[in-house]
Amino acid sequence: MGLRGAHARGQLIPAETEDNPVDDLRNFINGQWTDMSYDAKAELINPSTGEVFATAPVSGEAEVDAAFGAAAAAFEGWRDATPGERSLALLRIADAIEASADQLVAAESQNTGKPIALTLSEEIPPMADQIRFFAGAARVLEGRSAGEYMSGYTSFIRREPIGVCAAVTPWNYPMMMAVWKWAPALAAGNTMVLKPSDTTPASTLLMAEIMSQFLPPGVFNVICGDRDTGRKLVTHPVPQMVSITGSVRAGQEVAAAAAASLKRVHLELGGKAPVVVFDDADPAKAAEAIAIAGYFNAGQDCTAATRVLAGPRVHDDFVAALVEQARAQTVAGPDVPDADFGPLNNAAQLDKVSGFIQRLPDHARVLAGGHRTGDRGYFYEASVVDGLRQDDEIIQNEVFGPVITVQRFADEDEAVAWANGTEYGLASSIWTSDHGRAMRVSRRLDFGCVWINTHIPLVAEMPHGGFKQSGYGKDLSMYGFEDYTRIKHVMSALD
Repeated sequence: MGLRGAHARGQLIPAETEDNPVDDLRNFINGQWTDMSYDAKAELINPSTGEVFATAPVSGEAEVDAAFGAAAAAFEGWRDATPGERSLALLRIADAIEASADQLVAAESQNTGKPIALTLSEEIPPMADQIRFFAGAARVLEGRSAGEYMSGYTSFIRREPIGVCAAVTPWNYPMMMAVWKWAPALAAGNTMVLKPSDTTPASTLLMAEIMSQFLPPGVFNVICGDRDTGRKLVTHPVPQMVSITGSVRAGQEVAAAAAASLKRVHLELGGKAPVVVFDDADPAKAAEAIAIAGYFNAGQDCTAATRVLAGPRVHDDFVAALVEQARAQTVAGPDVPDADFGPLNNAAQLDKVSGFIQRLPDHARVLAGGHRTGDRGYFYEASVVDGLRQDDEIIQNEVFGPVITVQRFADEDEAVAWANGTEYGLASSIWTSDHGRAMRVSRRLDFGCVWINTHIPLVAEMPHGGFKQSGYGKDLSMYGFEDYTRIKHVMSALD
């Protein structure tokens, strides 16, 4: 896929000589693989083995200019395509992604270490569904009804595409986060240049190649690179909007850089989801569901259920059940069929997660896990840490690993205060059999999503996005779709 001199569609092609044992990925610009002026490459590491499996370009100004040039040239034609034509293209892409699921998952798993079986069952179906949702949304986008708000004049609203959009996606869900960016953008009539994370570009590049069968050249472009490449995307004069999923730090840098040219900014940033388990919850049932939502993808999810607040009477039984769940987790490489999660994404992330455990205060108790596992790759045990206090580092900061913390709260007011007591505001959940309490607490929680007696399900029809340091703007839903449009008032004299 995207190899220098290689032309096979939809696959990673082995190097031709023993002196070059890794794949050589390329950018996908204007509907084709491109070789340009970059003189630096980044090594891509398989997190399951710690070994290099490919290289990718570190794109500079020439590649960024070429990608935005292609997107700008394609915009006029794509903007003028009818909603039905754009919808049909997305529907065909969704079908093709399903047909290419094995190839996409193979690339994703090699690049991220994710279990193949889980990725195939848990990511491909929602991706296809989300694309089909936005395909349908393209045909129902509308402004408010026309009317005579001043005598002798008729006013109406047009919703139009913004233009060329730039996007930056993270390494935890490379395929799905790409879909969350390009599907609404393209459905609304925009074109896009997307930069995947520097550690995980493989599946996004393959997706771009698959999509090119159904899109005019230049509508969707993917360039590889590092943080400097991302900065070039954000500061480039062509894009009118920048969308990023990433860390709070990255979001702050993007917002500051985009402000110079008043670009629109869409930020989906970090999270520290509180999971409030009240005394009337079933501890075993809650522990099972929370373990799934906390350890999935090795906890590398900004909505992961990793910060539990447990009531005074349920705490001990819940913690015992959670420890049992943690010890039952299967941590293994992509090819293990029953693996619950795979490795952390990279060596730096392994160091970060390990560091949180090593720096725990004396009052904290590690009840399960707490160590790296395996003799190669970046695997970390499913972990449970109890006895924590609100101002502890591991409570206030995002770990982004398979570590679930537990605090014991005294009453509802304290639970809400602790839940809201971080800089994040993305997702949360409440576990109780008391409907009134669920409604009352859901209103008080300062988070963009509140789940009740569940945690982590997402649907294309409902918005995903946070408050406070978790960013602004929405992914998914018609709210997310409208983020990729601009509003124009048209007034016509009746005479």
